[in-house]
Amino acid sequence: MQRVALKMKLHAGQTEEYKRRHDELWPEMKELLKSIGVEDYAIFLDEETNILFASLKIENSELLDTLPQTPTVKRWWAYMADIMETNPDNSPTTVPLKEVFYLL
Repeated sequence: MQRVALKMKLHAGQTEEYKRRHDELWPEMKELLKSIGVEDYAIFLDEETNILFASLKIENSELLDTLPQTPTVKRWWAYMADIMETNPDNSPTTVPLKEVFYLL
């Protein structure tokens, strides 16, 4: 399994809304992520900076590149665009993170 980590930024005051939306994650979004092999997906929030840290495991991380073309992901991005930093296409502004340590 490959481990993938990235960071995003939440708009100030949107913590509860972000959590609520993810607590009610659409079934079709869950199914899509599972269908490409996403496992152990977690998102953490640094409340001082509003930085979101996401980590997941996947057998083939190249499959993540297929997600932006799906209608479900495009709709999710539009749904989330008002509460976090995004690109012009509504995709979240993300910064991939380099793994520098892992304790098995």
